[in-house]
Amino acid sequence: MDSRQFIESAKEYIVAGSEEHLHMHEMSQRALRYTSEINGKYHEPDELRRLFFELIGKQYDQTFGLFPPFSTDYGLNIKLGKRVFINSGCCFQDQGGIEIGDDVLIGQQVVIATLNHDLDPDRRGNMLPAPVKIGNKVWIGAHATILAGVKIGDGAVIAAGAVVTKDVPANTVAAGVPAKIIKTIK
Repeated sequence: MDSRQFIESAKEYIVAGSEEHLHMHEMSQRALRYTSEINGKYHEPDELRRLFFELIGKQYDQTFGLFPPFSTDYGLNIKLGKRVFINSGCCFQDQGGIEIGDDVLIGQQVVIATLNHDLDPDRRGNMLPAPVKIGNKVWIGAHATILAGVKIGDGAVIAAGAVVTKDVPANTVAAGVPAKIIKTIK
């Protein structure tokens, strides 16, 4: 199974030990090679961007910024807009797909998770991927967690430490655990 086939099939339930699940493990090794290189030593900004865009399998974008370390367990299911900045210590679980719009700022140690495990203990190894979509001009504060299936609207702010379990409308501030809308941005 190539990575493009996996991206298409990853929208459905993944059974532990299945071909899709084994493919996820193989691709995790690829992501680990890239992230080890990204995180293992200092790189000039252009070299860091080159490595990151090889990791995600997309065309190089000079407007992107990253402060390592950075972690992902697949890599190829990350799509970025222009002028995205990812601060240090972020962890992206991207098997379900992560789409990030233009002019997005992501604070330190943000987690974006796109997989849920089955609640039935006898099937706990099985997974359900769901994409995360982050609109344009979003600011995600340090230590926030964005869970599978969430959409964050344009111009929204996710407060530091928030755990986002539901969609966040455009031009609002979401804070808390679980995150709730606390303000509208005018």
